[in-house]
Amino acid sequence: MTKKFETGASRIRRRLSGVLLLDKPVGLSSTAALGRARWIFQAEKAGHTGTLDPFATGLLPLCFGEATKFSRFMLDAEKSYDAILQLGSRTLTGDTESAPMEHREIHVTPADILRVLGAFLGPQTQIPPMYSALKRDGVPLYKLARQGIEIEREARPIQVYSLQMESFDGAQLVIKTKVSKGTYIRVLAQDIGEALGCGAHLTGLRRTATGGYLIADAVTLDTLENTPSGERDLLLRPVDSLSMALSEITLEAAPSLGFEHGQVVKIQSGPAGEYRVYSSAGRFLGIGESNTNALAVTHLTALRLMAPIT
Repeated sequence: MTKKFETGASRIRRRLSGVLLLDKPVGLSSTAALGRARWIFQAEKAGHTGTLDPFATGLLPLCFGEATKFSRFMLDAEKSYDAILQLGSRTLTGDTESAPMEHREIHVTPADILRVLGAFLGPQTQIPPMYSALKRDGVPLYKLARQGIEIEREARPIQVYSLQMESFDGAQLVIKTKVSKGTYIRVLAQDIGEALGCGAHLTGLRRTATGGYLIADAVTLDTLENTPSGERDLLLRPVDSLSMALSEITLEAAPSLGFEHGQVVKIQSGPAGEYRVYSSAGRFLGIGESNTNALAVTHLTALRLMAPIT
């Protein structure tokens, strides 16, 4: 049974920072899942790192406190999914949120599937679906779609890094895929169905990895609720785990202090780009961007007691 939880500023009050790897359940929006986790932690500030549709499950990193400043690294990260495609029928939304609107006969072999999946690998463009949270003039597209309004959407560049067939029973196709940011698996499923000549829609979707985080390390809301309050904070990952894809730079005392005050500091020459920045004591200071031998602040954390990553 789902526990009823209160709302209001009097309940949400703790200033804590970190990242929770949540295994989002089916039927709950990302925003609703965030709300429940925030209430459980009594967190003052929280945000998620990329929407999962209500019918989808799986890895949803949630950011608390200072971690919200660094959430863009997850928004930009590659993501992996397990997906179930029902061949032979299409739906308006591309998933189970709407009834089938067309049925076709299925004349597909495993060899056909392997050939089609191979054709979807690599860089390409994808037109976002009308049933999405993208906005036009401040209005989410899904709200327009529910009114029967369809507007032109510009194709966006995406990349499919891997696409594998896990099983096929003649009608249901299970795939594993790793994709770039901005990729809609619903649209990919529809496009695969069209390429096979029979149409398809998603009946299951589970995110299994994003930005170095794995579903095996995630916890459910039930687990979170049943964990003693004094132990819940131990489930949080450190703030800098959001940016582990970046190389790191360690600063000595004087440049550390300057960096924390937003100053450009001198460093040894190295490749230009963004870096995770630490003090000599191992404290995470934020993200800096280097240009030859200078390092400028791009994201600064207010944390003062962070232990080094081991």
